[in-house]
Amino acid sequence: MTPLTLLSRPFCFSAKPAALLAGLCMAQTAWADTLPTNQNLPSSQQGKAPPASKKLPPHSPDWGVFNTGKGAAAGFGTVGGFGQARWAEDWSDIVNTPPEKRKNDWFNRLKYIRLTDKGDIWLSINGEERLRYIFENQPMMGAAGKTNASRVLLRNMYGADLHIGEHIRAYAEFLWGVGGGSNYYGYQTGYQRERLDLQQGILEVKGNLLGAKMGVMGGRQVFLDAPVSMQSARDLTNVQQTWDGFRGYAVWKSFRLDIFDFMQTNKLPQNVFADGTNYNARMYGIYTSTALPTFSVMNQKSQLFADVFFIGYLFNGAPAALPTMTGTQAGSTRRDNAGARFWGNVGPFDISLTGVFQGGEFRPAANQGATRPVRAYAVNGSFGWTAKSLKAKPSIALQADLFSGGSYHSKDGAVGTFATPYFPLPYYNDVTLALTSQNLIGVGPVVTAAPFANLHLKLHVPVFWRESTQDAVYGTGKIYSYRNNLSGGFLGVTPQTQVAWNFAPHWTWTHDIAGFLASQGMHHAGAKDGAFYMQTMEFKF
Repeated sequence: MTPLTLLSRPFCFSAKPAALLAGLCMAQTAWADTLPTNQNLPSSQQGKAPPASKKLPPHSPDWGVFNTGKGAAAGFGTVGGFGQARWAEDWSDIVNTPPEKRKNDWFNRLKYIRLTDKGDIWLSINGEERLRYIFENQPMMGAAGKTNASRVLLRNMYGADLHIGEHIRAYAEFLWGVGGGSNYYGYQTGYQRERLDLQQGILEVKGNLLGAKMGVMGGRQVFLDAPVSMQSARDLTNVQQTWDGFRGYAVWKSFRLDIFDFMQTNKLPQNVFADGTNYNARMYGIYTSTALPTFSVMNQKSQLFADVFFIGYLFNGAPAALPTMTGTQAGSTRRDNAGARFWGNVGPFDISLTGVFQGGEFRPAANQGATRPVRAYAVNGSFGWTAKSLKAKPSIALQADLFSGGSYHSKDGAVGTFATPYFPLPYYNDVTLALTSQNLIGVGPVVTAAPFANLHLKLHVPVFWRESTQDAVYGTGKIYSYRNNLSGGFLGVTPQTQVAWNFAPHWTWTHDIAGFLASQGMHHAGAKDGAFYMQTMEFKF
């Protein structure tokens, strides 16, 4: 099986605005698009051409209608070609690739290695080498205490996917992360520097039951079955966010179900194979998706999905702290997220609308105050159009987001600030990480185009306000000190653009350029304008 959503790959693009805004995109090599796809077939059918009605994304399990949008609707991530979560890939279809095409890529020999004559036990090997350079003029609006910070990040990540018959699969992935540079910051968090360690280790048992494809996956894994405005794989850093626990899934013809219970992996230890489990951060819940009947608009097939979910958070430490008039109040919190998403395409138009109500409670540390209820919410939407008849398939979309805020004057009332403790997708709103999905309103256009098959362009210009002028300004993992000296709700604008060039099979060169232009009120409060540039060279097989 395979996990959900997620881009977090900075060099990924999609010609479809909805998929792009959801962060569900990837860089596919030209040779991958030529491979037939009839994976997961019994041995009696292997080697035969796939049925004419089966047109699956390359190297993706067959989830029926939930393969729509390159696996986006399935809730298990972008899995065609080289996916964000590597264990989500299924390379058994390569046995049906004509020998002359299979030889076009040397790495094909590593993707399906038979360990028995029957081929019922086989191994797939993957790898990634990523070199990244980041320059920030005034990181975190100048609050990081650094000027002209340069970071150099190198990541080595290799995995092996072992299939034992039709019902058992094991996946192991190992990572090494190195970080250097000048005037850098943030390396003490464990998200950039990592000695050799187990990044993912999964055992999956699966089969057909009650008319559905079902499975249970236990162990350490990337988990992405949540709105990208709330959670991502944290791929902007060297070390992705992983979870220790289990998930169970069931996929019927037009309905899928995913249940899960995880503790966050503790990435702070930097010794070899020292990562453990962070029992202070838990995530659990259920996610469902229903594929509605297809219809036609403007002579184009239309497909809509209705998702309903509950996601619970338990966490403490800095992410749980609340702002006060003079600083922050430490504590722990439970956040109960009940939400729904309605999305898909209506003819040439892509739509997405998500609403989340966040309940729960906040408990001050050391009983320094009364327990407070949580009453927060978020509304996220996008509407886009793609000119599919044009060669570059340009698209334009409008993205709008609202994340509720509270009041730092309140000491015993309900907490109104929407919490996103597990790293929202940076490419969804602000790649500079200066702002995050808390007490925030953002509106702006998103334009994408692919003038050539291997060249992808994106422009996003969001304008930001505080949802509540009685609440603080929030960055990723940070509550800014701006309080009574900050007037007005307007925060500023963050224009950002991306150019991704797949100049050779397995190779991608990406440039991200962004800046933060603060409002007059933010300038008076002490915030500074900033520039951001990130260059990424990645080799992936």
